[in-house]
Amino acid sequence: MFVLIWSILLCLVTASSADPGASAMTELQCFFGFCISLSEGEITADAGLCAVIHCSFTFAPDFEVSSAAWYKCNQSEIACREIFHSKKNKVQLHFRGRVSLLEPDLNQRNCSIIINDLDQSDSGTYQLRVNGSRNKGPYEFTFKPKASVSVKALTQKPTVEVPALTEGQQTTLTCTAPGLCSESDPNITWTWRRSAEDDSYITGNITTTHGHNSSLTFTPSAKYHSTEVTCKVNFRGNKSTQETVTLNVTWPPVILNSSGCINQSEVLTCVCISQSIPLPTIRWPLLDKHSNYSLAYTVSKYTTNSTVILPVKELSSTDVQCVSTNDLGKVKKNLIIRTSEKSFAQENGGFSAIPLTVTVVSLIVNILLIVCLIFLWNSRKKMKQNQEDQTYLTVNIRDISSDYEVITRRVSASVD
Repeated sequence: MFVLIWSILLCLVTASSADPGASAMTELQCFFGFCISLSEGEITADAGLCAVIHCSFTFAPDFEVSSAAWYKCNQSEIACREIFHSKKNKVQLHFRGRVSLLEPDLNQRNCSIIINDLDQSDSGTYQLRVNGSRNKGPYEFTFKPKASVSVKALTQKPTVEVPALTEGQQTTLTCTAPGLCSESDPNITWTWRRSAEDDSYITGNITTTHGHNSSLTFTPSAKYHSTEVTCKVNFRGNKSTQETVTLNVTWPPVILNSSGCINQSEVLTCVCISQSIPLPTIRWPLLDKHSNYSLAYTVSKYTTNSTVILPVKELSSTDVQCVSTNDLGKVKKNLIIRTSEKSFAQENGGFSAIPLTVTVVSLIVNILLIVCLIFLWNSRKKMKQNQEDQTYLTVNIRDISSDYEVITRRVSASVD
């Protein structure tokens, strides 16, 4: 009787001194001097990850704990099978190596366990039993309260951290797998490619740290903009999850070498082509000194093309500069002025609209001339054939004369 009263008082004291911040725990429930506190409500977790059953217990002063065992009960909660024993290696095969105590020293009165590599079949109720001695004899006690665990299909995704990306500046992407409580290290892989019409790949160094984290280090360039990068995490039991992010690469504008000017008949035509992310703007300081000009812009993806046409008389006094700007910076370029038919674009591996037009027109004229010559040749040949036929017919209807013999010989010779 004294022992029972003492046990109840001990439980009340322990309950009143419990950590108020442990919201996942219920209040202590005592049975014959043994008290337990389990995770409150149903514990939900994703397949492939892990679940923790928070548990603490107290026992009568005359009880000496030696080991603890956890059981999983079926839906009827009638039959329960041992899934873990703190001192035995023989446990249910399905749970072998997946269940462990958070605190191996049971004298700390912490009976919390972690279940790794969850499967949906792990759903159910879990019950604790403690083994030891009491009054110098073996004694075991099974706690009546049970913890409920529900395992759902894997829905959690890894977390991918992407810093600001600037062309030419090395950067590192970090992927963190879900289920950090798990003691089993997942397999983390990176895959990446650009749009569907371009199968080029990013090259970089992949480093995996602390099992649940992986990093991808590379130097971004403009062609990686809008590239989709995927971090895939594979857990045991053929369970996987992934997260995809889209790269947003910036850097300042660049004026292409195909930019330049050409002067023909005192008319100056200049083209400035600039690329950047975000899209650049183009300005012509030259236009501040002129009022008579034509200006046009075209935009394609991350490229701005500006063309200006204006009359000039003194070419040597004209200084043509193109200024390209975006949010990251500004770039200037003095354009070269050409006066020959060979344009600036041809010298830089591009093409010029003016020489191309001349070439096309010349080709068309040549084709027309050839067609005319063939037509004239065929007409002349047909005319000759018609003249010979008429001569031959004339011979057949004319009276026989002194010329007949000569004409006949000519026609006969032709027929032969």
